[in-house]
Amino acid sequence: MKSFLDSVGLGKRIGTFQSKKTIFAQGDSAKTVVYIKEGGVKLSVINVTGKEAVVAILGPGDFCGEGCLTGLPFRMETATAISPATLLVIEKAAMIRLLRDENQLSDRFIIYLLTRNIRVEDDLIDQLLNSIEKRLARTLLVLARCRKQDQPQKMLPKLSQDTLAKMIGTTRSQVNVFMNKFRRLGYITYKGEIQINDSLLSVVLHE
Repeated sequence: MKSFLDSVGLGKRIGTFQSKKTIFAQGDSAKTVVYIKEGGVKLSVINVTGKEAVVAILGPGDFCGEGCLTGLPFRMETATAISPATLLVIEKAAMIRLLRDENQLSDRFIIYLLTRNIRVEDDLIDQLLNSIEKRLARTLLVLARCRKQDQPQKMLPKLSQDTLAKMIGTTRSQVNVFMNKFRRLGYITYKGEIQINDSLLSVVLHE
């Protein structure tokens, strides 16, 4: 499986994108699945009035564009590089063939989709039931993958406060208020990038 994801060949190619470059756009023809080898990718959707919502931030080892495998003819979201990204772009027919023939890849892909589905459900519950402060704290923890006790601090991918606001359904000014509060309480640290401390979990767990 690793050799497949590390190589190019029939039905797959390597693509490189600089930060802020569009990988594919909402409404584009859906013909490929993208595997992220390096860098970060933002998935966003825009409604008819032009309002944008950020639905996911993805990193190395993640897939995007898998909707084409279900028969969707068009992209349902826009994928944008948030840092220099190296991607393996896999044609739909090649991906279907590989999922049928490569058991390891198929198992990994299924686990990935199930994990993404759980996260989407958690995000929906978060939006419906939790305060802005708790939504922001949870989003920061998820982005930093701050879940292992033996690794108390994680670096957050470079994201603007505007992007964070679009992820949790609020305004940039509200994000700024709570980011300053988290920093004051020692939950996060700004050192060029943002470090997330496990103590931020107290915001999520507090009723």
